[in-house]
Amino acid sequence: MSYQTHIKDRIKVNDKYFVKYIDAQKILAVVEEMAEKIHKDFEDDIPLFLAVLNGAFMFSSDLLKAYKGRCEISFIRLSSYKGTQTTEEVKTLIGLTEDIKGRSVIILEDIIDSGITVKHLLDDLKKYEPKNLRVASLLFKPEALRTDIKPEYIGIRIPRDFIVGYGLDYDGFGRNLADIYKIEE
Repeated sequence: MSYQTHIKDRIKVNDKYFVKYIDAQKILAVVEEMAEKIHKDFEDDIPLFLAVLNGAFMFSSDLLKAYKGRCEISFIRLSSYKGTQTTEEVKTLIGLTEDIKGRSVIILEDIIDSGITVKHLLDDLKKYEPKNLRVASLLFKPEALRTDIKPEYIGIRIPRDFIVGYGLDYDGFGRNLADIYKIEE
């Protein structure tokens, strides 16, 4: 059974159709620009990038390749989605293993929509007393935001559409796509 089928700029992932929304070249240009901004802010520091799995793995990889300064990376895994909907319950599947007290920490998120997951993470990390705690999100859905968080680094603002590709998935599929696709209504 095929879970992913390509037809030009339209794909089928599981039982839903998606159309190309943001191409890979634009994504990489945005990620490089974000890396430059972060480096400018932290050029005299050695930040710890904290990538939120699974979705941010492609974004994190490309951002670190474009980052010109010294840095470290670590990974955590949180979950709050089932299918195309948020469960509004954040589960920590793999937690922080580094000591971040007095460190500059930059959370790398693939997308912020409701903001529930990243707010949960920020509240949790603050108790470890980092020197700086910032958020970099490739994609941001301001119309869907239901918390008071404001990411310091935003790649692309998008509407509420459900999307897949470049690390983002629909029930586990579509993460491997180089482009980003939005659901076809």
